[in-house]
Amino acid sequence: MTSTSTRRRHVLDLDDFSQAEITEVIETTASMKEVLGRSIKQVPALRSKTVVNMFFEESTRTRISFELAAKALSANVVTMSAKGSSVEKGESLLDTMRTLQALGADLIVMRHGEAGAPYYLAEHFNGSVINAGDGRHAHPTQALLDLFTIHERLGQIEGLKVVIVGDILHSRVARSNIWGLTIMGAQVTLCAPPTLLGPPGFWLATWPSLIITSDLAAALAGADVVMTLRLQNERQQAGLLPSLREYSRLFGISAARMALAAPHAIVMHPGPINEGVEIMPDVASSAQSVITDQVTNGVAVRMALLYRLAGG
Repeated sequence: MTSTSTRRRHVLDLDDFSQAEITEVIETTASMKEVLGRSIKQVPALRSKTVVNMFFEESTRTRISFELAAKALSANVVTMSAKGSSVEKGESLLDTMRTLQALGADLIVMRHGEAGAPYYLAEHFNGSVINAGDGRHAHPTQALLDLFTIHERLGQIEGLKVVIVGDILHSRVARSNIWGLTIMGAQVTLCAPPTLLGPPGFWLATWPSLIITSDLAAALAGADVVMTLRLQNERQQAGLLPSLREYSRLFGISAARMALAAPHAIVMHPGPINEGVEIMPDVASSAQSVITDQVTNGVAVRMALLYRLAGG
């Protein structure tokens, strides 16, 4: 997937991407977004290729955007889930992959509840694998669409102050975004209650340039990008939070709190949103919000990755 003599075969996370490669993905995404703006939103780039979406977790945005992306490139698209498949009868992941390979799959897009599952698949599959989210580990295509959205709106990534707020400890979106943002030269701040952040050393061992705090006002001061994360109800049930109301009071992104950020700051959310908890409704629908842009850009980013993995 690079301009060098060897191309990328899989997209499993962003830890093995270079700044130049991410820049190339952003540039390819811009071209794909132009395609999506045409009256006929389809090109023959992946004609005769078969893309299989293997989703073992529920998904709306990611699954549909991958389907639309593959169809826009004229690929044959098959979507399967664990429910109703032979997986329910006890078929192993490896046997399922072998079946799909025998049926002619060229690319597999996989979402799985177990961290590392797409890596295991990539070791045995003859084609390409894209990780669409594995456990708490990684969600590289979400991070890439976030990077594209930031670059599209602000014109750069390097040197920006990006604040990630919310349930960072359990977030695969946060991990992949930290990789991508730091590779691209942004200054990343993590902000959350200690129970949703974990020991600072856990993060600093891999990313020593991170700023880690539970002081939201200090984190937001002068921020260029505010990236909020969805708060799962199970965090409260597990005793990690006293209540959702308390979390919202201390860490919810309101208009008053966004006023602490830079005047040009944008606010992001990977969805689905708990309005009134991690982000207030007026902020989610404000001029600073790029949340709907993220959804739209998800199709173009996934088109870019499918195209480049297939040899484009």
